[in-house]
Amino acid sequence: MIETYIDETTEAAATVASRLRIDRREFLQFCAATAATLGLPTGAEAAIAKAVEKAQRPSVIWLHFQECTGCSESLLRAEHPTLEKLILDVISLDYHETLMAAAGHQAEAARKSAMKANKGKYILVVEGAIPVAQDGIFCKIGGHKAIDMLKECAADAAAVIAMGSCASWGGMPSTDPNPTGSSGVADVLGKPVVTIPGCPPNPYNFLATAVHFLTFGKLPEIDQLGRPKFAYGRIIHEHCERRAHFDAGRFALEFGDEGHRKGYCLYKLGCKGPETYANCSTIGFGDVGESNWPVACGHPCIGCSEKGVGFTKPIHMTAQLKGMSPPASYPGVVEQQGKTSFASAAALAAIAGAAAGGAAMLAKNLGKQDDVPAPKKGE
Repeated sequence: MIETYIDETTEAAATVASRLRIDRREFLQFCAATAATLGLPTGAEAAIAKAVEKAQRPSVIWLHFQECTGCSESLLRAEHPTLEKLILDVISLDYHETLMAAAGHQAEAARKSAMKANKGKYILVVEGAIPVAQDGIFCKIGGHKAIDMLKECAADAAAVIAMGSCASWGGMPSTDPNPTGSSGVADVLGKPVVTIPGCPPNPYNFLATAVHFLTFGKLPEIDQLGRPKFAYGRIIHEHCERRAHFDAGRFALEFGDEGHRKGYCLYKLGCKGPETYANCSTIGFGDVGESNWPVACGHPCIGCSEKGVGFTKPIHMTAQLKGMSPPASYPGVVEQQGKTSFASAAALAAIAGAAAGGAAMLAKNLGKQDDVPAPKKGE
């Protein structure tokens, strides 16, 4: 049984590795890393390898609305696999305004054709918020309003994924006073969708979600906000490399001060890690490693993935702590020396003098025996 399992995994890996033009070891590492990211049990990498080898590539339609294209830029920097291998061998990216060669009528024709050919089977990815004020006139693509285009594409989609904070809950475009009525995908559609918040989110959170769908025919487990639990199940602060400094009460108080240079906790500079759910501190960005994220680079987390925190609270406002004791009871890194006025000093001197005099009298009388008449015989 075990030998069959190993043989099947090796054969699948060899087949896909050849197709992707990478070595078998690298492909197996990709499958194992994806399984680990998703929190899947041992052996799941084999199912992922077989799915990528044999399953039909899911059609993906990727829409752009009110956004900066940062989420797509983040995807462009994925390395395992690289973007061209992802869209040509793992998924079929049939519509993406930024990456597709077609434009104008040809682009819209490609979208319609993909929707028709894969009705009920394609994955719809939405990047950017959707304006709903004044009947959604603030954003149009190919002559169609964003709100209408979203509803049309979502009607026959097998799954809808909101990519980035803008699509997840409105993000930066929804900042007060929000004149365009920027809203998240779930609010516009009136039903739950998978949300991958972040500005931008880590591309591997999307990749792992897509591969999970490809492998098991369903999306990963999500929380009450539609976020995949494997990526957004814990607050950033729990796995931050500066957590030990927080627990010890060591904080940077100003940018460039001694604590900041030594890598102390950035909580007092406004780090929102203690109230933000994401895996930034464990997965990192840009394939440089887990140390490549804002806090590791010396800047506080701004809570970009958390509704009500990112783009809402001032960047350097102290975070609301969740599930831990506030560090207000800790001493500062550098305690301030108090100053005393002349009058206060004189009063303190008088008190000290009185205390010293009392102590001297006490010392003088120590060991003395009071003159008490000796008791008479028989008493």
